[in-house]
Amino acid sequence: MIKKKLKIGILFGGKSAEHEVSIVSAKNIIKALNKNKYQIFPIKINKNGNFNLNALKKVDLIFPVLHGPFGEDGSMQGLLKILNVPFVGPSVLGSAVGMDKDVMKRLFKEAGIQIGKFVTIRAGEKISFKEISKKLGLPMFIKPANMGSSIGIHKVKNEKEFLAGIKDAFKYDTKVVIEEFIDGREIECAVLGNEKPKASIPGEIISNAEFYSYNSKYIDNKSVCEIPAKLSKKTKKEIQNIAMKVFKTLNCEGMGRVDFFVQKNRKIIVNEINTIPGFTSISMYPKLWEASGLSLPDLLDELINLAIERFKREQKLKTTVK
Repeated sequence: MIKKKLKIGILFGGKSAEHEVSIVSAKNIIKALNKNKYQIFPIKINKNGNFNLNALKKVDLIFPVLHGPFGEDGSMQGLLKILNVPFVGPSVLGSAVGMDKDVMKRLFKEAGIQIGKFVTIRAGEKISFKEISKKLGLPMFIKPANMGSSIGIHKVKNEKEFLAGIKDAFKYDTKVVIEEFIDGREIECAVLGNEKPKASIPGEIISNAEFYSYNSKYIDNKSVCEIPAKLSKKTKKEIQNIAMKVFKTLNCEGMGRVDFFVQKNRKIIVNEINTIPGFTSISMYPKLWEASGLSLPDLLDELINLAIERFKREQKLKTTVK
């Protein structure tokens, strides 16, 4: 008897500044998926947010490969839940809090997870460079609260750069997070699972640019990955444990890549989580799992299985009081 192939919809593109990265990630996933197991349906969302909604209902499962707003922030996950379609990655809550750097950091603080000092400002609020620099020191980082791939991020050293950075960051979001500069090695750890997540071996980003920007990630190749990261056994274990704690704290499921700073005194500081990490040929999430013994096709199988497992569990929940 021939086993029926699972129909997988790959949702990519989207109304986000990370549209192009999403396309590259989707191509890589489509190439790696086992064609004997899956029938693949690429579903492209254009830059205006338009796509064939009916295509979502024709598949058995959706693999969202949408980076940034309108895809990684819980909005698409909410639509898929309404349509009763299983999907890969965190659900609405995990996606939303994982995307919003301000809310994320507040939840980390509440959970006792070490983070750097930060200030959040909203559009229209009075901003004082003097007050913020006194609190955070110089240099400092300015980031749109809801954006990834280092888009709209500025490392600033004076008031002129600060004002220009704020202006640019507000082009991408109505809320901006300003963070203290942390002098430390940039370490990343991949997480996989639902209630009982597991962590990959950690890797290090070594950037020759001013910081790990969009250009140094995807355009000018000014950064290299070292996997595994040269860390003590104890530090590696600590990073893995914190990565899993971050994942659980934010109600994440399926996948997530947690980014850290490790300082010279070995203090570990969490920067953020990425709930739909990149799947390009240079992306850390698949590379970290490959180095941990899980090939990309096997990793994709596991992510699909986790999505189905969660969907089946949720289908058993009561939706009425009788």
